[in-house]
Amino acid sequence: MLDHPQELALGGVAEVTLELTPDEAEGFRKLVTEMADALPHPGSAGPTTLDTPELLEEIEVAARWLPPRMARALSRFRREGNPHGTLIVRNVPLDDALPPTPADGVAPDWSRLPLATLAQLAAVSWLGDVIAYADEKDGRLVQDIVPVRGAESRQENSGSVMLEMHTEDGFHPFKPDFLSLLCLRADHERRARTTSAAITRALPRLSAECLSALRRPSFRIRHSSSFGHDGTGTGDVSLPLPVLSGPDAEPELVADFHSMEPLDEAAGRAFGELHDAMCAVLVGTVLEAGDLIVVDNRTAVHGRTGFRPRYDGHDRWLRRCFAVADLRRSRGVRAAGSQVCAPLRPRSGP
Repeated sequence: MLDHPQELALGGVAEVTLELTPDEAEGFRKLVTEMADALPHPGSAGPTTLDTPELLEEIEVAARWLPPRMARALSRFRREGNPHGTLIVRNVPLDDALPPTPADGVAPDWSRLPLATLAQLAAVSWLGDVIAYADEKDGRLVQDIVPVRGAESRQENSGSVMLEMHTEDGFHPFKPDFLSLLCLRADHERRARTTSAAITRALPRLSAECLSALRRPSFRIRHSSSFGHDGTGTGDVSLPLPVLSGPDAEPELVADFHSMEPLDEAAGRAFGELHDAMCAVLVGTVLEAGDLIVVDNRTAVHGRTGFRPRYDGHDRWLRRCFAVADLRRSRGVRAAGSQVCAPLRPRSGP
């Protein structure tokens, strides 16, 4: 919807970054290695999918032995958030031998990446319950985010142009409360900066008129293509909704600066003012292998600067996992024992 330059003067995220010490990282690696050895793998007599209550319960129990500093940071972020709506943990354990970055965006089964998979799920369990969507990435609980040849210009995770700031799945009635991204490989040139902007830092830059307009249900979001009934998402839109809700001083935010449509002139002016304010408080970092970034999807938008993929098997590779604070809210759209929401029925047109 709105354009801004490829290179941004982004602030840093040092104050919301936790770097595990070598001893902490080694303890974390030992924990997930023991978990991987104890859990059933595809091809065994046990479950072949991560979407299994017993498997997720075992991971959650084992996660109580995460490095205490990391556990406290995740727990505090869940309860209180922070001014940037973002938390970064560095030196998260990864598997020693990574397969090539999947060209089609679909990695081998989780047993090929057991340490990375279990480390991310263990961390996310401190934030809430894992959730996924049947429409998106085949409902996988841990998803692969890689550049796909031919999709370079798409405003989706398969693209490599600048990805506009957005609330993840903001159109969905049970959108994630938290988004986590674990980096397996950085981009070749270290140009891809994962960005985020928190509404609380932008509030002082917004006029009273803007704030009032953003609280009215005068906006709609076009669904991501994967949520389209015909595979394109064309014409599928949310019901009218407000951008801001909740307490004046600490509101919640739903915004997508590519796919959100203001429904009247006042809403359009307010949305433009919000975009400028969010750009002014944008922070970003180049994720390196072993970096885990968590975004509070209720109070911050996120995106990514552009980069140049080479399609050589060593391109940027992130793994994504969502969590919600209250899984029971979505029980009416999930099968018993599953944490995957059923396909979203489209609503097309005005």
